[in-house]
Amino acid sequence: MKILIVGPAWVGDMVIAHALVRALVARDAQTEIHVLAPAATAPLATRMPGVAASTVLPVVHGELAWRARRELGHSLVAAAYDQAIVLPNTFKSALVPFFAAIPRRTGWRGEWRYGVLNDLRVLDPTRYPRMIDRFVALASDPDAQSPRDRDPAPSGSPLAPGGLFEPRLTADPERARVLVAEWGLDARGDILALCPGAEYGPAKRWPAGHYAAVAADHVRRGGSVWLFGARADIASCAAITAALTREDGARVVNLAGRTGLLDAVDLLSLASHVVTNDSGLMHVACALDRPVVAIFGSSSPAFTPPLSATARIVRDELPCSPCFERTCPLGHTNCLNLLRPERVVAELLH
Repeated sequence: MKILIVGPAWVGDMVIAHALVRALVARDAQTEIHVLAPAATAPLATRMPGVAASTVLPVVHGELAWRARRELGHSLVAAAYDQAIVLPNTFKSALVPFFAAIPRRTGWRGEWRYGVLNDLRVLDPTRYPRMIDRFVALASDPDAQSPRDRDPAPSGSPLAPGGLFEPRLTADPERARVLVAEWGLDARGDILALCPGAEYGPAKRWPAGHYAAVAADHVRRGGSVWLFGARADIASCAAITAALTREDGARVVNLAGRTGLLDAVDLLSLASHVVTNDSGLMHVACALDRPVVAIFGSSSPAFTPPLSATARIVRDELPCSPCFERTCPLGHTNCLNLLRPERVVAELLH
């Protein structure tokens, strides 16, 4: 069996997609799995156990790019896939498998996709409330039980999920050592990774001053702090370092905008603890099995929780939260501003 998974464009969703890979391998260890994903997330597939190969979708996020998708699909005909599983719910995401003439094209009913998908599933959100449940369900026939009601992994399998197929990523220790040397990092002792970004919007971002307070507490306990983020997070990370005293800041390294996605994977694997917003890096850290403190504001852990037994969730139960908005519709973002640093520190020391 040879399967092409069409992966999501968001980093967190792409990490969760590894749950589907694990479910497919648990069903049949001989399955050959390939992943097609946008350039922003495709590198993660190279770190997913069970993935044989990955292909970059050469189009801009959100762009129809009919011709490019058709040409890529035609180029994949010779790969002779038996099935495609399309994780995004858009019409355009199903075009490449259609043009590749893959005989079975599976996905949830989203935008108008009749014809381009011929194994179209109708989602029951009460049966599959979380993203991981919905992804794993596509590994089974439509009439199969909920993935939480069964464990198809053979006993003793290294991919046995213990009831769930938690995503996992593999770090490259040698690359991590190179990066440590390149950036002059001190990888000894207790390293706290802070991930203050969230691409979705500011209503998911804990204030920089709160992150600075957590960083200062950790430094004063003898540890060091690494700040992670994309180019869009440079300002947030700079605000954290600016809020520190010179003495505390000497043990804090700002890596925002200086590392690629796989660099972040390898360096996060060295962290003793990770404090993060509900973001893509939260899911990366969990998939690396790092102890995570996950901060939730406008979003809810009910749909995309941190998928790790070592993760702890910190959030305030406010009447207006979760609102799932990019920016606070009330203008105060109290779900995050009122969530004090002491609560996060307490979780780190638990």
